[in-house]
Amino acid sequence: MDKASYLTRSTLHRRIAGKTLAWISLSRPPFHTVGILPFCLGTYLAWKTEDIFKNSVFFIGVLAVFFILLSTYQSGEYFDHREDALSKAKFKSRFAGGSGIMQTGILPRRIPLLTSIVSIFLAAALGLVLQFGCGTGPYTLLLGCLGGLSGFFYSTKPVRLVERGYGEFFIAFCFGWLPIATAFYLQTGFIHPLIHWISIPIALTIFNVILLNEFHDYAADHAVGKKNLLVRLGQGKGLVLFLAVSVTAWIMTFISIHAGVPPKMLHVYLPVFFFSLLIIFLLRKGWHRKPETLEILCGMNIVVNLGTTAAFIYAWT
Repeated sequence: MDKASYLTRSTLHRRIAGKTLAWISLSRPPFHTVGILPFCLGTYLAWKTEDIFKNSVFFIGVLAVFFILLSTYQSGEYFDHREDALSKAKFKSRFAGGSGIMQTGILPRRIPLLTSIVSIFLAAALGLVLQFGCGTGPYTLLLGCLGGLSGFFYSTKPVRLVERGYGEFFIAFCFGWLPIATAFYLQTGFIHPLIHWISIPIALTIFNVILLNEFHDYAADHAVGKKNLLVRLGQGKGLVLFLAVSVTAWIMTFISIHAGVPPKMLHVYLPVFFFSLLIIFLLRKGWHRKPETLEILCGMNIVVNLGTTAAFIYAWT
């Protein structure tokens, strides 16, 4: 091989590698944890309370959740392009304004939309396998559609739940009750009443993750007329709502112990609780007003959500 051919092939390989890495970044792998971990919790509860664990059902289910999340994030990258560009121009947050990949021009504009559509069909195919191949029960596809369609249409036009003022509540449902209940149902064929109590604090904390992240994008969303919940409320009322949701999450977590959750969950939850208190204190100090300190709060807030889920998992260890 001559030097010119070698350089040409080397350049081609670098371009392919660059586009592949860009597509992976576009998919936002770390943020899949907020959907997959609750699914693991539901599966774990089925094992610990009913002594049931079906390997194939679990792995197919996790893959379906992955594709639903992939579809959700990629559609957001496509349909939120304008406001994400404005947000990233102001401050490159890791938690808001999308991945920032589409603004670089590395990938064609159509890629996230195509990925989103393909992913939702793959998730649907896996749902068919679970219900009719694995015999997971008649509500399998219904539960899957609740999550898949809510995620796909969160950003996708013309539905675009994110602009309706209640899209955040769909996120709370789809990242709270739904993955836990669905995972348990796929394993056992029914939904344990305790799941309702467990899912409420997790749903409330992911609601707050979305709400606080929207502070980063507030100016950009307002500029393009994206009327999500925070834009409709304004930042002052948004902070009050964040505090109210946090307090409700604390109360419901402690109530879940009286509903039947093993008290040992407090070994993990108490540090999470004080971490959540710290966020409230720092918000009162005005940390949300500067993008650098708001970035820290958003990261801490995700820890609260994941830590709450981890506390319920630990309860049955």
